[in-house]
Amino acid sequence: MADQIDAMDRKILGELQQDASQSLDEIARKVGSSKTPVWNRIRKMREAGVIGQQTVILDPESLGLEACFFVLVRTNAHEANWQEKFLQVLKRRPEVLEAHRLAGEIDYILKVRVRNAKAYDDFYQALIKEVAIYNVTALLSMEEIKSTTMLPL
Repeated sequence: MADQIDAMDRKILGELQQDASQSLDEIARKVGSSKTPVWNRIRKMREAGVIGQQTVILDPESLGLEACFFVLVRTNAHEANWQEKFLQVLKRRPEVLEAHRLAGEIDYILKVRVRNAKAYDDFYQALIKEVAIYNVTALLSMEEIKSTTMLPL
């Protein structure tokens, strides 16, 4: 699909990434088109999976979630059943905002958002109770310098 996305699609996607609550009229005006062709392009990109779930971005600190930890996980269990159990545990934990399997010495990195260090420890204790982990290193983010959901177009 990437090779089928033209300059107009990219303009539309840029507008949607900035503010998906804009009206179709606003988007059409900003990209220099009319409403119907813009709607058709958006519909096609949704059907193709280019445009996924629409949501809102909440401010974690306003909700009392002031601590962001990056958790480095190493395992000595690389069997499929361990991995499946680990992934299911992560999916059930709302504190885990992102989870990535890595190449290199670290097997996984998690982005965990909690109220404070005590809440992180509660998360950690629950995690190691449910699944065996060889080594965990938690890194507290002191300051978020950049955070975006906007992809480069």
